[in-house]
Amino acid sequence: MTENFSVAMTNVTNSELSDHLLRMDGQEDICLALYAPSTGSLRRTAIVNDVLLPQRGERSVHGNASFSGSYVLRACQQAARTGQGVMIIHSHPNGRGWQGMSAQDADAEESYSRLALQLTGKPLVGMTLAGEGTWSARAWTASESIQADYVRVVGPSLNVHWNNKQRPVPPSNDRQLRTISAWGDKTQADIARLRLLVVGVGSVGLDVAVRLAAAGARHVGVMDFDVVHEHNLDRMIGSTQSDAAIRRPKIEVAHREMERAATASSHEFRTHNQDVTTVEGQATALDYDIVISCVDRPYPRAVLNQMAYSDLIPVIDGGIGIDVFSDGAMRGATIRTHTLTTGRPCLVCSAQIDLSEVTLDKEGLLDDPSYIAAAGQAERGNQNVALLSICVTAGLLSQLVSLIARPGGRGVSAPLRYSIATHSLEHLHVKSRTHCPFEAETGRGDLRVALTRPNA
Repeated sequence: MTENFSVAMTNVTNSELSDHLLRMDGQEDICLALYAPSTGSLRRTAIVNDVLLPQRGERSVHGNASFSGSYVLRACQQAARTGQGVMIIHSHPNGRGWQGMSAQDADAEESYSRLALQLTGKPLVGMTLAGEGTWSARAWTASESIQADYVRVVGPSLNVHWNNKQRPVPPSNDRQLRTISAWGDKTQADIARLRLLVVGVGSVGLDVAVRLAAAGARHVGVMDFDVVHEHNLDRMIGSTQSDAAIRRPKIEVAHREMERAATASSHEFRTHNQDVTTVEGQATALDYDIVISCVDRPYPRAVLNQMAYSDLIPVIDGGIGIDVFSDGAMRGATIRTHTLTTGRPCLVCSAQIDLSEVTLDKEGLLDDPSYIAAAGQAERGNQNVALLSICVTAGLLSQLVSLIARPGGRGVSAPLRYSIATHSLEHLHVKSRTHCPFEAETGRGDLRVALTRPNA
């Protein structure tokens, strides 16, 4: 296992497991499940997939719960066929918070860890559900268990179960009093501990990154492989003429401005001079808990769209389109925001990306003037402007707050579209397509269809 280990599941899987494990009679219970590995550059995640409820004679409930070797063998065989690993999951009805392990529980898991590793090639993962709903988890090597940093439950809202020994609650300070007053200490602790990645740090992404730092986020990464040009200066607030003159990388500008805005007592801001459409760039993105997509090209958006479902990492996506008349006067502008997560439709289902354009973008044809002319397509324009990019920033950050703080207990909305000409905000009631190829890969992790290209 790598140094950082976590577990993820959908809110639907969480409900299925809770219904089985938290019994009306108050006794402990147990079941097995399969997990798909999701391997980042620095973090490995076990994504809970198929729940294998016990069949007759495979487990016994007697205050505690025990299970048969044939049950584990059945799970190992199915895991080996599907390229997954095995989980042993049990409940502590009287437990509260992150659970330690009794000697009996540890012996039971360790006794099967070598069998699971031998038959599946993947470590056995153990999970415990406390009576009030808190998850804890660990992975077994050949000789010891490794505690997870946290377990995340993903859906229209993100619910993180922290291992406070490994990810302690960071201290707040007077610079954050107004921020904390908006949503309380618990949500602020989540914001401080979550790993947040901004992909694309142009006009919108730069502003998003700075505001995350000002809000007290301690772990923020920025990913971009572009540099500052003079034509960026009317949109990238915080960049300078000097930045443009020396072609300073955009991620360096973002890091400088985040350091200036940071309110956390300690923080770790990372820069990634990478392309998320490469194997290396995607692996970096898999180290984060939430991704904010500030890119406007079809190919990187498709990669992030897939990752939101296959690896259970919510992706908050947004952008702006400006229409003008032939004489150059403004016709209107449309601002959209959308959180890609289980329970919400993907970008293809909501018609925000066209798979045919993804292919063209991947092949570089969307920037080929000869192809554009032959196909009769309009050239791609740089339509964002400083006076309107802040609207996209606001929409993206509102989605982030909804995902983490769950105001009103509702989580993120359906895709939103605001028209500046008609002053109307629409909830787009689009539904997931029956055979959506992206949502069909929910929870597949490393087993996903490869969209990325080799590293440059």
